[in-house]
Amino acid sequence: MPAVTADTLTLPRIPAPAATESQRPVRSVTTGPRGLEGEGFPVVRAFAGVSPAELDPFIHLDQMGEVEYAPGEPRGTDWHPHRGFETVTYMLDGRFAHQDSHGGGGLIGDGATQWMTAGAGILHIETPPAELVASGGLFHGIQLWVNLPRSDKFSAPRYQSIEGPSVGLLSSADGGALVRVIAGDVAGQAGPGRTHTPITVAHATIQPGARLDLPWNRDFNALVYVLSGRGGAGPLNHPLHQGQLAVLGPGDRVTVAADTRQESRHPALEVLLLGGRPIREPVFQYGPFVMNSKSEIITAIEDFNAGRFGSVPPGALRPARRD
Repeated sequence: MPAVTADTLTLPRIPAPAATESQRPVRSVTTGPRGLEGEGFPVVRAFAGVSPAELDPFIHLDQMGEVEYAPGEPRGTDWHPHRGFETVTYMLDGRFAHQDSHGGGGLIGDGATQWMTAGAGILHIETPPAELVASGGLFHGIQLWVNLPRSDKFSAPRYQSIEGPSVGLLSSADGGALVRVIAGDVAGQAGPGRTHTPITVAHATIQPGARLDLPWNRDFNALVYVLSGRGGAGPLNHPLHQGQLAVLGPGDRVTVAADTRQESRHPALEVLLLGGRPIREPVFQYGPFVMNSKSEIITAIEDFNAGRFGSVPPGALRPARRD
């Protein structure tokens, strides 16, 4: 980490706040528990314990790693279904391979993002490539689930490969923070991700003692998740550290500051900034299906069992294992 880097002195600067703009206060802070996903890779469940209404339109967030794998240790997920939402996988370190039943797929790593719209239904696999399994190495990323409104639940599946150099780049006013805009808009800088639901997804690196103050759509909620390091958020600089999620209240600006002293292995504060226009529709989730009613969940299970999500392609990608 940190994924894509740039000289902040050469980038567009985020404009200073107007006198009438207000900072969003910290409404709550939670610490994500650790667990295992797929074939056994470690994750932090970033949204655990937070009200779904506070997260809307987001459903789920896992921080994958940060872990240094020995040879033979990397793990992923095998083929599985999804319906009714979008999965966003952003890799800070290491590599992940993807393939799906609608022809999408590829290898992402070091600042790249794969954005998959499950829509009406899809099968896919995400797994470290064979060479990473054989050699081991650093693995660190996030997977975010973005809900789809009722009108888009049965949209056609779509896959977007977003390479690291294509993200929008901005610098904080003091030059001490780099902001990578993956989707949505920050201070007029748009990210390359195409979304059904109006959202903003950005990754910021804030150097020790620096402060990030950026405009935020008043119609969006605002979430700050700490990937690594220590700092604070909001007008009172509420303390935050790795694995914690801050839910912010209403206002015009999101502010995050890095502590002057950081750990040696994490020299800066790394945060994921999320926001979106709440959908405010009923959410029924059962495993990999996110729908609006229990009956739609039952239909999703029936459709999956009947093979209506597509099929695993011949010679398909499989989880790599070291003998």
